[in-house]
Amino acid sequence: MRCTLFALALGAALTCAGCPGPAPQKPAARRAPIQVGPVKTGPTGEERFKSTCSACHGPDARGLPNIGKDLINNEFCRTQTDEQLLEFIKKGRMPDDPLNTTKLAMPPKGGNPSLSDGDIRAIITHLRTLQAAAKP
Repeated sequence: MRCTLFALALGAALTCAGCPGPAPQKPAARRAPIQVGPVKTGPTGEERFKSTCSACHGPDARGLPNIGKDLINNEFCRTQTDEQLLEFIKKGRMPDDPLNTTKLAMPPKGGNPSLSDGDIRAIITHLRTLQAAAKP
């Protein structure tokens, strides 16, 4: 029996002698630190307003004489829902429209065809902020 145990132990030792053993551990690769900060997805509503709407409505949305209406103290703008304003801005208003009191064209998307619905919504949000700040 001792011979059998010795033979088994010897066989196991010989079998394992050729084993390379556990692989050496490589040092963990270092990753660059994750940069966390504000995510900029595009121009803000204020920036879009200033680049598209301010040419007629002024940088403060208070209008320019004989060009564009005041959007802050404007009953039409205040009484429209955001969705109604979105549709209005997308469509525009031509001089021959009976509701056009200036008789000047309000081109679709303020003359900026690249404005997306999201851009226009951002402009409306900016406009609402200005209106709220101007309330007495």
